[in-house]
Amino acid sequence: MATSVLHIDLTALTDNWRALDRLTAPSVETAAVIKADAYGLGVAKVGRALVKAGVKKFFVAAAEEGVALRAAIGPSPWIGVFGGHMAGDTDMIADMHLVPMLNSLDQITRHFEALPGAPFGIQLDTGMNRLGLEAPEWEAVKGLVIKARPDLIMSHLACADEPDHAMNAHQLATFREMTEGLTVPRALSATGGILLGPDYHFDLVRPGIGLYGGLPYEDSKAVVRLECPVIQTRDVAPNETVGYSNTWTAEAPTRIATISAGYADGISRKISNAAVLFDGDTPCPLVGRVSMDLITVDITHLDHVPKSLDLLCAHQTVDDLADVAGTIGYEILTSLGGRYLRRYIG
Repeated sequence: MATSVLHIDLTALTDNWRALDRLTAPSVETAAVIKADAYGLGVAKVGRALVKAGVKKFFVAAAEEGVALRAAIGPSPWIGVFGGHMAGDTDMIADMHLVPMLNSLDQITRHFEALPGAPFGIQLDTGMNRLGLEAPEWEAVKGLVIKARPDLIMSHLACADEPDHAMNAHQLATFREMTEGLTVPRALSATGGILLGPDYHFDLVRPGIGLYGGLPYEDSKAVVRLECPVIQTRDVAPNETVGYSNTWTAEAPTRIATISAGYADGISRKISNAAVLFDGDTPCPLVGRVSMDLITVDITHLDHVPKSLDLLCAHQTVDDLADVAGTIGYEILTSLGGRYLRRYIG
């Protein structure tokens, strides 16, 4: 077949969740962030695997994502929506039993008026300046909100992947100050915050990237392998070029494999002439530009013509590839295209 295959190890994913869960006290609940179609891996399969592993609370970015997750995992698990209660979300929130994290005075008003008595959470801004109520707004409505019995009060760390960054302690102190004396469950930490230690755990943690094999959780198991079929091979003579704009020139007789994958599949052109693919344990240099559907690879040093080459595997993680592309593992994962055949293990 001429389609690349994305192998997704659900056992590794659930093992990562269990390992992160063990980093917190038994009294701390470990949820799972499953936004962006489970970081590109498929919300239905990933969601059901995590429910089976014991996850009872999930987070998504928008109500529409919550609808897809609810359809996959059924009526029981709790689903929080980071984006809150936007105009037009009311029916989805009500029908699918979603819990919006209310981020503004407008959202609080909308939710309380449209769905009185319905579950909700509150997001506080502790310094990231992205989503959530700032301290003066929170003080103005805290009494009203607490009386309505929110499910959760949360905030989000800006620099948790840098353990020594002063912003972490600043946000921790601010969150404590804004929630002092309240008995509502609290949440501050995603994957990076979990790794900062117990002071950051509160009542609930919500790992995301660490579940899917990405940094900053260095002990995570690899979850994805991207296998790209070889469509054709050719021998290139010295001084011949390969690919668009002649960006690579053969210095010696070279065997080139053309594989089925490209920027239409979410593979960044920035890895052109820089990344490697793997035949088992053997690296093979990517030569020429990444094009829409095809990548060319130097396989001269192999003693055989492989049926496929791996772009993501145990030898090249999403973060390794991100380093080559000048980005982060999150972007590599969430850019994975819709043309891949997704095969699930476990």
